[in-house]
Amino acid sequence: MSTLSVVIPCYKYGHFLADCVRSVLDEQEGLDVRVLIIDDASPDDSAEVARKLAAADPRIEVLVHEQNRGHIATYNEGLLEWADGDYVALLSADDRLVPGALVRAAALLDAHPEAGFCYGRPLRFQHGGPLPAARTRGTGSVVYPGQWWLERRFREGTGCITSPEVVVRTSLQRAVGGYDPALPHAGDIEMWMRLASHADVGYVKGADQAFYRVHGNNMSTTDFGGQLDDLRQRLVAYESVLDKCADRLPQAGELSTAVHTRLARFALRRAYRAYDRGRTEVVPVQELVDFAEQCLPGFARLPEYRALRLRQRIGARTMPYLQPLVLSAVAERGREWLWWESWKRRGI
Repeated sequence: MSTLSVVIPCYKYGHFLADCVRSVLDEQEGLDVRVLIIDDASPDDSAEVARKLAAADPRIEVLVHEQNRGHIATYNEGLLEWADGDYVALLSADDRLVPGALVRAAALLDAHPEAGFCYGRPLRFQHGGPLPAARTRGTGSVVYPGQWWLERRFREGTGCITSPEVVVRTSLQRAVGGYDPALPHAGDIEMWMRLASHADVGYVKGADQAFYRVHGNNMSTTDFGGQLDDLRQRLVAYESVLDKCADRLPQAGELSTAVHTRLARFALRRAYRAYDRGRTEVVPVQELVDFAEQCLPGFARLPEYRALRLRQRIGARTMPYLQPLVLSAVAERGREWLWWESWKRRGI
């Protein structure tokens, strides 16, 4: 029987802990699972809640920090110092697993020793709302060559993983190391890419693997300044992988060009869409352009930059009314619809 260590970092999320832990211990039949809750000096009763859960179940351990160490140090403490099962998962206290998720992940990793980690489809749900209906019957699995999967991340410039749906081979996690403190908001995508540089990547098909709670306290941001910060963090994450894994990336130069171009295009697209939507007063257009130039000195040759210059000539006040007449604006609306549809079905 496979053994699985689950690390649950917690900061002021004690009110979510019971449900989170229940999804790990009561809904994963047939696995030997242990849980470590690490309370990062929460100012509320989170530590007390964690201790009560541990007192009622010997499979649960609790560590309580006397001083706040931050989420990266907390992650690494659990993953590198405590986890000793065959596989390890990191699960935020405000998220939960789908029934059978760890069973499906462990079966994939048992059957494919070449796979260093696996993931599946996450389900997002709004805090305060009901859990969406989850699929619990898998239709198989697929294992992608690590280098192919890693190259795809560079060419797309985005991650395809939320986080709670991931299970990692513990030996690989220790070999690769922990999360990078220099990447507080993009350490996850950098971690998945580092893992993929060392091993293949498994994907659970058919079934949903985790529930990701969306609320105002999520570390990911959706405001316009936050979107620019997200691009900056992504750039640092990709450059970090290029630096740390250079000996494992035979096409490092090509991958670098691909991701720098992709991120520059993302920034310029956000800049010109601000004109389409009449939001130039709140979107940091010039900062997005500056970021694109930082990524790619030849950014002015990109079609997205030409689209931005066209909108600047038309003017911020007029552009929203002319959007149906501008080909790139119509195409962008279609692209956004396709992106949303693919995100709902996303796997890789």
